[in-house]
Amino acid sequence: MGDLASKKGTRVRYQVTVNVAAASERVWAVLADVEGWPRWTLSKAGVRLLSEGPVVVGSEAEVRRPKLGPEVWQVTAMEAGRGFEWRSQNPVFTTISTYRIEPLGADRSRVVLGLQQKGFMAPLLALPYGRLTRRYVDMEAAGLKRYCEAQDR
Repeated sequence: MGDLASKKGTRVRYQVTVNVAAASERVWAVLADVEGWPRWTLSKAGVRLLSEGPVVVGSEAEVRRPKLGPEVWQVTAMEAGRGFEWRSQNPVFTTISTYRIEPLGADRSRVVLGLQQKGFMAPLLALPYGRLTRRYVDMEAAGLKRYCEAQDR
């Protein structure tokens, strides 16, 4: 489903594209409800907004993932209805996740999920955690597709 975009220097990148039989507005509503992500992907054990109101640039959320510790993610870029970028930082590397929606007509969308890790430890951590990270991105893509295509949501 996905492919390794690049592994160069201090960056590790992974990207998955999935076509969804749902309008881009539907896909956006599901993505923008970050606290609801555990309903459609097993890659998230919990998501709790730390900021009030809708998700906007600057919003923060605590994200818990199986087999990994909790992390705080901050939205760093957003185009409402089209996608957003958020990142989690620690002293040795930064993880950046992107979600981009491309309308393909009235009831179809393409979603591109991207993950980039950068920092001096990123290539070393890709060895023990790379497979798990890629699996989580693949789970998000498949779960988003299933959930958005379901009629009774």
